[in-house]
Amino acid sequence: EARRQRRLLLVVVCVALLLDNMLYMVIVPIIPDYIAAMRGGGGTAGPSAPAGGNGSGGGNRSLLPARYPPASGDNEDVQIGVLFASKAILQLLVNPLSGTLIDRVGYEAPLLAGLAVMFLSTATFAFAENYATLFAARSLQGLGSAFADTAGIALIADRYAEEPARSRALGTALACISFGSLAAPPFGGVLYEFAGKRVPFLVLACVCVLDGLMLLVLAPPGGTGARANMPVGTPIHRLMIDPYIAVVAGALATCNIPLAFLEPTIANWMKDSMGASEWEVGLTWLPAFFPHVLGVYVTVRLAAAYPHLQWFYGALGMAIIGASSCLVPACRNFGQVIIPLCGICFGIALVDTALLPTLAFLVDVRHVSVYGSVYAIADISYCVAYALGPIVAGQIVHTMGFAQLNLGMGLANVLYAPVLLFLKNVCQMKPSHSERNILLEEGPKGLYDTIKMEERKG
Repeated sequence: EARRQRRLLLVVVCVALLLDNMLYMVIVPIIPDYIAAMRGGGGTAGPSAPAGGNGSGGGNRSLLPARYPPASGDNEDVQIGVLFASKAILQLLVNPLSGTLIDRVGYEAPLLAGLAVMFLSTATFAFAENYATLFAARSLQGLGSAFADTAGIALIADRYAEEPARSRALGTALACISFGSLAAPPFGGVLYEFAGKRVPFLVLACVCVLDGLMLLVLAPPGGTGARANMPVGTPIHRLMIDPYIAVVAGALATCNIPLAFLEPTIANWMKDSMGASEWEVGLTWLPAFFPHVLGVYVTVRLAAAYPHLQWFYGALGMAIIGASSCLVPACRNFGQVIIPLCGICFGIALVDTALLPTLAFLVDVRHVSVYGSVYAIADISYCVAYALGPIVAGQIVHTMGFAQLNLGMGLANVLYAPVLLFLKNVCQMKPSHSERNILLEEGPKGLYDTIKMEERKG
């Protein structure tokens, strides 16, 4: 029964992560027309709106557009960039607070609260009629993600305490994140084209409600009193200065920079350098889903057979990301550019799947086995890349060039890969006495601490 419950909880968390990433990307095919309609710039936000001034319904708008499509003017470019970055920026600011709160109150209540805020954000998107409302909805999503994503990943790490089950569960969650990001633009584009601008958001809002109800049935927040029996988690500021956790956080941020910086810039580059058509630009990232899932699967299998090489899988992934990033500017057609993009996503899968379980292991052996703060640090690492991408990447391309951007990102990953050697002996670590010391210094605070104290005395 316990195994079945944790599998169902894994489904709840995966759906929450899927929803978050679908909402993150579903506005891509909709937002240019939204903004153009709001300022009367030649588009009407509706299913039969002419795109780009075309007279026929839908015009030449691709149903699979670029992830951050170019706008028709500098002001709109800035508006779209700020809109996309606002989610990651607010998530980045809230994560230290959400991680601490999760450690104090448990995983279920923050996950439910995050789903509730995501529902509110999705409903706001559906009925938004001006840019300020869109910005508020996007920022609300960042607030919800700071709780739902962090609590969800931490809940998986807590319920799947043993390897290789933990790596498999976290790998499944990563696959859902990837699928949500890649499936959202066609999902939003098709529904927007044929059913109207509100329908994609209303569908996601309904799924969000169902996921929250399922969580309430499986693990009602505060219903079992489990939080009272858990130890006091290590403060997030102490985790941040742990050198091993810092190395992992740096790797997570560095490996995601190429993806975060290419998303807003590659569409214009493909049109300028190779004359890519709308459908080619729209399909740019779709094939990368398959190597990402393959990377997750390969890493999980390798980690089960050779768990002491997790650091090597991460370093290999960063080397692949670096080489692939450097190859992007050399591509001359759509078929060629798919290959390095698939390499980047394959490498990211290796790094994420190898290092996310490593964070939980480091907390187990060096701190107290409560995971909210450590996965808040991981979320901060991702948000650093995705907050900078929509705002900074375009300026770098404008001042230095697309090739220099890719070479810099590739070099950063290649140079960071050897740093993961610092994690080589992590698997040989034994649980520290920090938990025992905390118990001896502070005395028992609940049933969990009392039992541990008795075990120590025995």
